Amino acid sequence: MRSAAGIVAALVAGLLCITALENAALPALVSAASAGQPDGIEMEQTLYVQAPDFPGGGDSIVLVWLPEPLVSTCMGRTMKECFKIDYCTRTTNPNGPQCKDLRIPRAQLPRYPADMRPRRAISIVLRAMDNEHGFDRLKALYRNASPSSLSKLSSDATIQARIRYDDDPSFQRFNVLEVLSTP
Repeated sequence: MRSAAGIVAALVAGLLCITALENAALPALVSAASAGQPDGIEMEQTLYVQAPDFPGGGDSIVLVWLPEPLVSTCMGRTMKECFKIDYCTRTTNPNGPQCKDLRIPRAQLPRYPADMRPRRAISIVLRAMDNEHGFDRLKALYRNASPSSLSKLSSDATIQARIRYDDDPSFQRFNVLEVLSTP
């Protein structure tokens, strides 16, 4: 028979796990609203709206933030192609297998300034959005956009958003605070 202390410890551990899982399932807007992240910067940015290309992503919207020098190179390409170009622009091993078949000469890859934001292409997946903070406009854009503008990066599927950008040396991320406008 287990001791009462052992049973209580197991119950507390179970409750902590359930709470952690519930918090992990909250949408990005909730985590973005929590101020006090030391390196976070609020700013307005243009984000590209994409359809998810992964299993189970049917109820999701993908938002992509591109470094400015990469924008013209990525228009008309898939997000995966664009992220591959971004990687090959930043890598110290441009002859690696990831950088083969880019369909763009290495000499034409963009150069990134040292103080650029973001320092690489970044995307987030939004799920279970409410209709506040302009997310109703994002959902309407997504519903009404042509499939081609959601499968390849296009200026026809962009939003202006207020974001919180966290630039940690080892990890960059952004959260959408508010959708300001859609085309």
